[in-house]
Amino acid sequence: MERTGYAPTTRTISTLAERPTRTRSLLDSVRDFLTQSPLNLVGVVLIALFLFLVAFGSLLAPHDPVQPNVAVKLQPPSSTYWFGTDELGRDVLSRVMSGAKYSLGVAFIILSIAVLVGTVVGLIAGYAGGIVDEFLMRVTDLFLAFPALVLAMAIAATLGRTLENTVIALTAVYWPWYARLVRGQVLWLKEREFVEAARAIGASPFRILGRHILPNTLAVVIVQLTLDVGYAVLATSGLSFIGLGAQPPTPEWGTMIAGARTFFREAWWYITFPGLALTLTVLGFNLLGDGLRDFLDPRTRRR
Repeated sequence: MERTGYAPTTRTISTLAERPTRTRSLLDSVRDFLTQSPLNLVGVVLIALFLFLVAFGSLLAPHDPVQPNVAVKLQPPSSTYWFGTDELGRDVLSRVMSGAKYSLGVAFIILSIAVLVGTVVGLIAGYAGGIVDEFLMRVTDLFLAFPALVLAMAIAATLGRTLENTVIALTAVYWPWYARLVRGQVLWLKEREFVEAARAIGASPFRILGRHILPNTLAVVIVQLTLDVGYAVLATSGLSFIGLGAQPPTPEWGTMIAGARTFFREAWWYITFPGLALTLTVLGFNLLGDGLRDFLDPRTRRR
């Protein structure tokens, strides 16, 4: 008989019945993570605050972050300028809020590319083995042979002093670490029984990598990624501080601190608030990374 309406099958009913359980399980995991340690909650709150500034900081800034107003230069914090003003009369609060999308947004772009490239290289090298593994790892070692910050400075100085070139420089620094991390996981996982079983029933290498190996590497990659966001923010601001990243008048936190060092004696607020934003961002991601490591690793999970 031809169906004229929608009749749920047994599989559909089973799937629908499982959804509330899965939702509750996810919510329970989030709740358990937040209640596992007060520091986890602090990290999540700090990250949520700065992600909000990345998305809406420029729109909510009370003043134009780049328009000078020398009539109010180096004004201390007040009801009009909560974080004071800089040497050109620009509102420091507005610049800190707008700068989140540069300091934090650039770090996300850097690590997104680095994780993608490093994961692909690590998967191929670890699973293929042999000469493929040898070649890819020697290329990786070539990047790891140089101190990370020195290599980033050399690349940024060669390509030019722009924020876009900072992304390229720091991506080149970070992807080898993920390649090494993922390769190590693949070498361990590909000898496990479930991978051997998949191989025995004729599963293709792409299916084994995508269905069985990659999902089991994600927890380690996510923890490392969370910890690296803070370091990437510091590296981005560090390159901007020495003039190899964002250039004035871009309200990037490292650029702001570089400009404020000349006035730190008479205008303490100028260097304090960008530095505080940078510190809290790094602290938030470090707390989240440490919490995720303890929560996802049963060997270190707090009971």
